[in-house]
Amino acid sequence: MSSSTISSTIELLDDNKVKLSVEVDEAEFDSAINDAFKRIAKEVRMPGFRPGKAPRKLLEAQFGHAVGREEALREALPDYYAQAVVQHDVDVIAPPEIDITAGQEEGAISFDAVVEIRPVVEVGGYNGLKVEIPSPTPSDEEIGEQIDRMRQQYAEFETVERPADDGDHVTIDIEGTHEDEPVPGLTTADYDYEVGTGAVVAEIDENLRGASAGDEKEFEAEHPDPDEEAPLQFKVTVKEVKEAVLPELNDEWAAEASEFESVDELRADLTSRMSSMRIAQARMALQQNTAEALAALVTAEIPEAMIDNEVDARLQDMVGRLQQQGIDPGQYLAQVGQTPEQLRDEFREPSEQAVKVDLALRTVAEAEGLVPDDESLRASIAEMAEESGQDAEDLWERLAAVGQLSALRADLGKRDALEWLAENVELMDDNGDPVDRDALEFPEDTAEEEASADEAVDEEVDAEEEAEGEEE
Repeated sequence: MSSSTISSTIELLDDNKVKLSVEVDEAEFDSAINDAFKRIAKEVRMPGFRPGKAPRKLLEAQFGHAVGREEALREALPDYYAQAVVQHDVDVIAPPEIDITAGQEEGAISFDAVVEIRPVVEVGGYNGLKVEIPSPTPSDEEIGEQIDRMRQQYAEFETVERPADDGDHVTIDIEGTHEDEPVPGLTTADYDYEVGTGAVVAEIDENLRGASAGDEKEFEAEHPDPDEEAPLQFKVTVKEVKEAVLPELNDEWAAEASEFESVDELRADLTSRMSSMRIAQARMALQQNTAEALAALVTAEIPEAMIDNEVDARLQDMVGRLQQQGIDPGQYLAQVGQTPEQLRDEFREPSEQAVKVDLALRTVAEAEGLVPDDESLRASIAEMAEESGQDAEDLWERLAAVGQLSALRADLGKRDALEWLAENVELMDDNGDPVDRDALEFPEDTAEEEASADEAVDEEVDAEEEAEGEEE
């Protein structure tokens, strides 16, 4: 299809819309009608002709000229519209409203397409943002707590003559019943239980705190099954209270518990490893929290079409990930007790946030001159082409043909805008104290250390997501 036979103009309208007026000459559209009759020929049987081989004139005589024209309009109009969008570099965010103004029955085709475009928002105050991040420097107290956790693994337990507290181990006899019937797994003798773990039900810890050897406790607890209205009944006899006695913090213990010969060496290693992890966490939080702080500056009403598009994208991504794992999306929703409508509602708030970030970053990129010009864009496309083994000029032309150059330009601008903001916002830790940017640099700033720290953070995030999934 030749764009030379298609002409279009653009007109700005109110309510963040534009009108594209498109004209297609008669010869161009007649080619679309030919294609339409070829499709029709494949779907009907004409005596004396193989499927798909019946000539257009015979089909027109049989079904009428209007059938082919209607089919051509239905199939070709979206392509004509897409060409006009590319020609005028229109950043559309919703399907168009198309009105055929001429040629519905004969002659050249003319139509108007009114479509909503991405708005430009104001983000006043972006150059004075304050962003909170976790402290990138572990405190002496945190290092000490980490060492104490290691010492806990070598703890010995001694019987004490005092009430139990969190962290103590108690030896108990426990009887658990439901409606006067024993509950499997909740009745045992001489059971060693650590107070404060909440390993069974919270009420057990509540009753064991402050209990001494010889005490008997009877209490009820809510049944973990929400379908069971009657509570669980417990009878617990405390037989012994033991406290953990940690090994002495000395070089001998350090040599036994680690690969280091002294406490100082162990502490230095823990400090280095925790610092790398905390720096990686702080840097990730800087990006995320900067984006969130920027989004909070957007006060304009966000177009529903953009939010719906983002929700759809997140749903499609979720469905794709589930299918890759061999999980049927419908069965997954049934297992978590959600309807598709509830899932859409759940995605709406983060989708609106993502749209605000998108719009705000575009504004900052434009204001700070960070949108790449053609030379910079070509350089970026050349890098992309080299990585994928393509010809840079061919890639440029393919992206231009489908109207993706502007989208790529915007993405690069948004990336640079976020980096600019991250470098210019005022940083505070969770105590409200200022954070020195030098503290966000890795000790030796090597790629290996960054990769190791990022991997540790990713593992921690994965573990949290897995735990959340198990809870659901």
